[in-house]
Amino acid sequence: MLTLSLILIPLIAGVVSLITKNNSAKLLALAGATIELVLAIVIFTQFQPNASQQFGFSYPWIKSAGIIFAGSIDGISLLLVMLTAFLTPLIILSTFRQPYKNAATFYALILFMQSALMGVFTATDAFLFYLFFEAALIPVYFLAAVWGGENRIKVTFKFFVYTIFGSLFMLVAMVYLYYQTTGTQGHTSEISAFYKLALDAQKQGWIFWAFFIAFAIKMPVFPFHTWQPDTYTESPTPATMLLAGIMLKMGVYGVIRFILPIVPLGLQTWGTTAIVLSVIGIVYGSIIAIQQRDMKRLIAYSSFAHVGLMSAGVFSQTLSGVQGALIQMLAHGINVVGLFFIVEIIFSRTKTRNIDQLGGITQRTPNLTVYFVILMLGSVALPLTNGFVGEFLLLRGVYESNIWLGAIAGTTIILGAVYMLRLFQKSMFGNKTSFTEHFADLSFSERAVLIPLVVMVFWMGLYPNSFLKLTEPAVSNLLQMIHY
Repeated sequence: MLTLSLILIPLIAGVVSLITKNNSAKLLALAGATIELVLAIVIFTQFQPNASQQFGFSYPWIKSAGIIFAGSIDGISLLLVMLTAFLTPLIILSTFRQPYKNAATFYALILFMQSALMGVFTATDAFLFYLFFEAALIPVYFLAAVWGGENRIKVTFKFFVYTIFGSLFMLVAMVYLYYQTTGTQGHTSEISAFYKLALDAQKQGWIFWAFFIAFAIKMPVFPFHTWQPDTYTESPTPATMLLAGIMLKMGVYGVIRFILPIVPLGLQTWGTTAIVLSVIGIVYGSIIAIQQRDMKRLIAYSSFAHVGLMSAGVFSQTLSGVQGALIQMLAHGINVVGLFFIVEIIFSRTKTRNIDQLGGITQRTPNLTVYFVILMLGSVALPLTNGFVGEFLLLRGVYESNIWLGAIAGTTIILGAVYMLRLFQKSMFGNKTSFTEHFADLSFSERAVLIPLVVMVFWMGLYPNSFLKLTEPAVSNLLQMIHY
């Protein structure tokens, strides 16, 4: 029931928020998200790494077809459940200084998205996974389309069509796999049943691409990324935080949960191709990030580069690569949400995101400067920060798979430092401009958002084993399913 509660609490809180007065909506949303976080912490403390599926629920859904409403948590989903529960209240809190029209609807959509994300990360039925995978798209679409920038309609339409198109391929693959299952009760859509199928290489090949297209668009991976920069830039910052901090992880998670154990022969044929595309994205995204002037767009491209490394690590099919991806998803979510929030803080005071129009901010904002530096160093994977552990494991995994691709992927260390240091230097140092002349330091609510993020930067960097030990047994068991 604990896992089911993770889905129901934000859903119920969202419905209540929707029918309350706008003035009360943000407090109610924060309360619901905080209760969700407390429940997630209970699950985290009670989780047993060596056990398989835990805290599960299962109810008949379409009984005659063998489709169930079922979910649970294992070492692969645990960190993503924690990430979703941890970031959502901070994202809600980050909006407290910014009034939004139709606030009740705005906060309800955030909670609905949290509910759908929890469903994605806990579903053990393939069609239930697909339902939540698509449902997560709807709230963020309306958040961007209603509260986004000037070009929001065009951008959100492209985003919606792109992701729906990709998901159709996944649905076709799921239906095919469903009809390949047999048992005393007929066909079943339990994901674990798909793991037991022994399909030939040709069938696994097209199933690989059906899943890959869906997940590559969601992450995104080169060349399926064209929706991402504009969507991140035009969306309101809370929606961008949800997209970059949590939602893109659905794609990486999908690869781990579906592609690795279901189509090992497809991986044997096409896995290196997927790594090549991911590595191209790392280099391409980093080079484009260096050229950006808009702070939000720069971080969007940096996120694209980071997820390329996660994808490459997963497709390396190594313990280091897959475990590194899980750790890096947690670290990246923390860092990117913090960086987008700092961009929003700067924009709220200066009304510009152009780094050429900024400068001299450090002279008036010692607190903001410290938080910015810490999150930036986490993003560039400085040792003893959260980004280092995951990036090291990812590069090791890719290197074990292919030494040359590992070497190219390693350029992310240099290129990442270039664009992040450039962002910090041009926006924070130098002479004050007309935009930054009257820049105020952080408020209490802004510090309340940034402090937990910074704590996590150092916790993961100094004590990585507190997270690694939770994922290693599940990842090892998953990789044992891959037989060529």
